[in-house]
Amino acid sequence: MSNGHRLSSHMKMTPTICFVTAGGDHPWIIANALAARFGDALVLIKEDPESKWDILARRARKLGWFNAAGQFGTMTLIRIGKLALRSRIQRYIGRQGLDVEPPRSSEVVKVPSVNSEEFFRAISNFQPDLIFLAGCRLMTKNTLGRMPCPVINYHAGVTPNYRGMNGGYWALASGETDQFGSTIHIVDEGIDTGPILEQPRCLPEPGDSIITYPYTLAAASRAACVKAAEDVLAGRIPTIPAVGQSQQWYHPPIWQHLWTGLSARVW
Repeated sequence: MSNGHRLSSHMKMTPTICFVTAGGDHPWIIANALAARFGDALVLIKEDPESKWDILARRARKLGWFNAAGQFGTMTLIRIGKLALRSRIQRYIGRQGLDVEPPRSSEVVKVPSVNSEEFFRAISNFQPDLIFLAGCRLMTKNTLGRMPCPVINYHAGVTPNYRGMNGGYWALASGETDQFGSTIHIVDEGIDTGPILEQPRCLPEPGDSIITYPYTLAAASRAACVKAAEDVLAGRIPTIPAVGQSQQWYHPPIWQHLWTGLSARVW
């Protein structure tokens, strides 16, 4: 490695941040905000996306096949909707100055999973000062215990009320517009349950839906993600009290999504 910050921690001139993701527009928005602040101190570790079948099977074991199939219907609707609304999404990306491609100046390491030996080797190689997760698999207890530095996560929802999937959507569907936002938190062994570092709120864009809420939330969260990274790297952990009832959410079953859209005008 040619750069000093790629060497062992005691030889570094600048901190190293490993940004871990399975990819996608929303995580890359966050990654580019970090790259703009930290430059080539940011290393990208990209894991292979989890198959939709594995996701469906896991939810079926927990929630039953009927609900899992309904959620798969909504996941399919979102996928189709992204194609149908691509021109609208592109206009929003341009208006907000978002970059939905991987940072071009950052090194990229590919691993099969955040819980794989390849991931451990990458972390051992880079010896990062901070690991930043966004849109990747849940770290197992064993993986988390082997990390040499703080691990933080970007979650598109306000915790503890809206852990899991589609936090912005569920906040609006529940009539809690003041809970439309995101959370940057320390990773612990739970699902979006760690100590809260930053919790920006915003308002949905006119015409927003479950398809586009993640863009709105990621755009509004860039500064908070940078600040959280700066604080942790500086040894500051100014946590925010968790207020509310802890609940984990998933994709809404397709019939529930349609009913909520028709009855509450929340799509």
